[in-house]
Amino acid sequence: MLTVLLTSPRVAPGLLTPEAWDALRSASQVLTGSAEHPLLPVLARAGISCAIAPDRESVPDISEMSGGDGGLVWLNEPGDETVPDGAVALRGSYDLPGARLLDLVATMDILRTSCPWDKKQTHASLAPYLLEEPYEALEALETGDDQAFREELGDVLLQVMFHARIAAERADGYTIDDVADGIVAKLVRRHPHVFAEVHVDGAEDVTRNWDEIKKAERAAKNGDSAAEPSVLDGVPFGQPALSLAVQLQRRAARAGVPAELSAGGSTDLGDQLLRLVAQAREEGLDPELELRAAARRYRDLVRDWEQSRRPASTDGTSVETT
Repeated sequence: MLTVLLTSPRVAPGLLTPEAWDALRSASQVLTGSAEHPLLPVLARAGISCAIAPDRESVPDISEMSGGDGGLVWLNEPGDETVPDGAVALRGSYDLPGARLLDLVATMDILRTSCPWDKKQTHASLAPYLLEEPYEALEALETGDDQAFREELGDVLLQVMFHARIAAERADGYTIDDVADGIVAKLVRRHPHVFAEVHVDGAEDVTRNWDEIKKAERAAKNGDSAAEPSVLDGVPFGQPALSLAVQLQRRAARAGVPAELSAGGSTDLGDQLLRLVAQAREEGLDPELELRAAARRYRDLVRDWEQSRRPASTDGTSVETT
């Protein structure tokens, strides 16, 4: 029997499963195609000999001549997932969750030093993509295309990686590890009911604690500033207007701001829209998503209307008119 041992290039050589070590120790022969295979020094220290074969196609004949009861184990190069017909695949090591992010870091390093376009990019030149890519991901989510959504999430992740790689080149910069460390620290700090001894009775307590922690963070960030911290500090006004209104109202409501401030009697169009946002929130709706859904329905209606006005061709289909 031919067993093909599969290992990860992101796991240190020798960190193998018990099943892999059992197979290696009981094998009649262990072979690989390269004298540079990273497992060879580890196997030698374990007292397991490994021969070098010219190619894997010759392995079946060698297996027949090997004798013994343990069969033959072939060491694939780390990351090589190919298994010939009739062979048994044995997973020797597994990636930890997030291991592929290391591949992305390495790929970004190569692109930044080798690709003319990637080399010339700056934080400013990449700024438009910080808006564009999340919107493309949202569109994929709304259409229900899970595969497209996964791909678009990768594009969003690339923006984070790209900006961190650019920042790492500055003397006062930071790395992707600093970015990850910062968000981990924030999540741990804002979830004391998970990482500390704080008790909560439900999601409302979590939200209340979160707001109090953020309030303390804003106060600490302001330091000795004369300006009193506001619950609205940090709300980005560059976001779409409906989303901005929702975030402002949500923050204000948590701080106990009277609801009538969002539902006054002004006839100004902006104030009327603000009241509609408040109404949507009261009904548990997100006005941004509701308007996007309405826009998609309107798009379909317009396309149907356009189709209905096109003259029919002789075969019954509509034709374009100019």
